[in-house]
Amino acid sequence: MGTSLKPAHIDLPAAPRPDPNHADCRGVASILARVGDKWSVLIIVLLGDGPKRFNEIKRLVGGISQRMLTLTLRGLERDGLVKRTQFPTIPPRVEYELTQLGRSLWEAVKPLGEWAQGHVKHISGARAAFDKKTTT
Repeated sequence: MGTSLKPAHIDLPAAPRPDPNHADCRGVASILARVGDKWSVLIIVLLGDGPKRFNEIKRLVGGISQRMLTLTLRGLERDGLVKRTQFPTIPPRVEYELTQLGRSLWEAVKPLGEWAQGHVKHISGARAAFDKKTTT
């Protein structure tokens, strides 16, 4: 007689799955959506070395429209990750910097930014090879 292939112990307790409609899941999802968009991560990384003015951020990010930069900075400020400071000068000077919470996020995404910078050539080469293979 051989071994039976019929499952015998199928009544194992399964780990409870998080309810995607639960408030905690929705809260985490909204936070990940904020910090997961490409502009937010770039801005967080750029602000990691100190405060910057709006136009400086725009120039360093490259490719972001003024409207998108404004919306992204407002969202980061609303989430408590970025602090906006307006100085009483003429013309008014505004600087953006990471809050303590934003700095803790920067510590988490800094290695990701470093990894991306260190692998740009590898990724570009892989993309070119893939594109060449799929277009022929």
